[in-house]
Amino acid sequence: MFDTMTITKAGGALCGALLVFLLGNLAAESLYHVGTAGHGDEEHAAGYVIEVEASGGEAKEEVVVDVAAILAAGDVASGAKVFSKCKACHKLEKGANATGPYLYGVVGRAVDAAEGYGYSGALEQAADVWTPENLYAFLEDPRGYAPGNKMSFSGLKKPEDRADLIAYLDSLDN
Repeated sequence: MFDTMTITKAGGALCGALLVFLLGNLAAESLYHVGTAGHGDEEHAAGYVIEVEASGGEAKEEVVVDVAAILAAGDVASGAKVFSKCKACHKLEKGANATGPYLYGVVGRAVDAAEGYGYSGALEQAADVWTPENLYAFLEDPRGYAPGNKMSFSGLKKPEDRADLIAYLDSLDN
């Protein structure tokens, strides 16, 4: 079945295939020559050099947000609309936990005080009480506020939406 001629043909085919790949590589390199900077071939250096002015150690100006003013402007009716994003995981009835804890009376409540809900422990390290300011910061970026918490929601980016939602939640328990 395998005589010396068959083995010779197979070896020749393998060497021929390697030769074709080697010549293909050589042709591709000559067509698409990419030099590397520092090897004396500045004309064919890869990429573009973007010149950036050196910063003189200037610190970025921090924007101070008046959270109290934003919260004072919260609209309960708009907050009810914003709550539609929360409905999938949270209920408003006291004691009715879903994927997340119930939100009745959440403003001013201790962080881990929803009866019957198993908290992850990350929220307790971030805050003690759900003050409007704590809720405002949490709703902006839940994962950034308390890394490791169970909430998978990405957050409310608009400050007005956060203020409206907090006003709505605060209005539920009078």
